[in-house]
Amino acid sequence: MRKMLSLISTVLRGSAARNGAELVSESSMHMAFLQLLKVQRTTSQNLAPSAVTSDLLSPDLTPPLPVPPTGSCQNAEQTSPQRPENVHSRAGDAAVAEPQRAVSRRGGIAKGKGGSMHMYAKNFYGGNGIVGAQVPLGAGVALACKYQGNNELCVCLYGDGAANQGQIFETYNMASLWKLPCIFICENNKYGMGTSVERAAASTDYYKRGDFIPGLRVDGMDVLCVREATKFAAEHCRSGKGPILMELQTYRYHGHSMSDPGISYRTREEIQEVRSKSDPISMLKDRMINNNMASVEELKEIDVEVRKEIEDAAQFATTDPEPPLDDLCNHIFSNNPPIDVRGTNPWAKLKSIS
Repeated sequence: MRKMLSLISTVLRGSAARNGAELVSESSMHMAFLQLLKVQRTTSQNLAPSAVTSDLLSPDLTPPLPVPPTGSCQNAEQTSPQRPENVHSRAGDAAVAEPQRAVSRRGGIAKGKGGSMHMYAKNFYGGNGIVGAQVPLGAGVALACKYQGNNELCVCLYGDGAANQGQIFETYNMASLWKLPCIFICENNKYGMGTSVERAAASTDYYKRGDFIPGLRVDGMDVLCVREATKFAAEHCRSGKGPILMELQTYRYHGHSMSDPGISYRTREEIQEVRSKSDPISMLKDRMINNNMASVEELKEIDVEVRKEIEDAAQFATTDPEPPLDDLCNHIFSNNPPIDVRGTNPWAKLKSIS
C-alpha cells in the first residue's frame, strides 16, 4: 500500500513519465478517493459514537475536491483548508493516521492534542475553529511563497457558508494588490451548515465574488474537470498574474456535522438523486472501465486493499494511548531549545520541546 500511495503522490504532482501518465493518474485518483472516503466513514461511523469526545463534522464531503487541486499544482505544497474532516491532499500515511487524530490519540497527526477540529501536517495548515479564518492564513502562506521565490503557491479552500465573511473580501483585496500566488477555492455544497445558498447569499455566483480577481465555475463532481481547471489556475498564479478564484459546485450526502440529520432543509429524494446521478467515484470508475483504463477486478482489488488498511488504522486508533500530560506544551515553538511553561498555577511547571 505504501508503494501504491507513493505512486499516487508522484503521478498527481505531475512527475510521472509521460508514457501512460494519464491512465495511471486516473487509477491513482480513484484509489485516493476511496481511501479518503473510507477514512471519513470509518471515523464517523465506527469511532465517533464511543471515542470522539467532540462534535465531528460531516463525512462524505465531495471526494473529487481533496486530490486534484493539490495534485494538479505539481510543486504547490501549501494548503489552507477549512476543516480537517475533508482530509484535503492527505492521501497516504497522513490519511491513515486520521482516525487517531479524530480520537485524540498520541499517534495522530496532531499528536493527540488537536481533537476532532484540528489537523496539521507539513505544509498543511488545516483545521480552523473560526469560519473563514483559513483564508487570510492562506494569503499569508502565499505571501511567503512569493517572498521566498520558490515557485510554489497556496491552495486556500473555504465553503459557501464562509463566503460572506468580511475577512475573505479583505484577503481578496490584499492578494490582488500584492499579486499573491493563491488559488481561492469555494466549495459550494449549496447548503452551508444548513441554509440554502439562495436564502443565505444575495449573489450565488461565488466565482464572481473576487470582482477584480478572475474566477472559474467548475463542476466539482467531475474529478477531471477539477483537475484541468486547477492546472489552469496554477499556471495563472505562477505566471505572475496574481490570485484566481474557483467555485466548485458540489454536494454533501450527510448533514454538516454528526448532530445534523441533513434532511430538515432538503429531502431524502434530492440526496438520493444526486448520489445516483453524479457520484464522483462512480462516475470516475465508469469512465475508467468504459475507456479500458482499468478492469472491474482491478478496481475491486483496490477497494479491498484500501478497506483493510483503513479498518486496521481504526482498530489501532482505539488501542493507541492518549498523550501524557508532559506532552501538553510541546511544539509551541519550532526548532527552539526546551523552555519552561507555567501551568494552571505557579507551581505547575511544564516543559515545551520543539
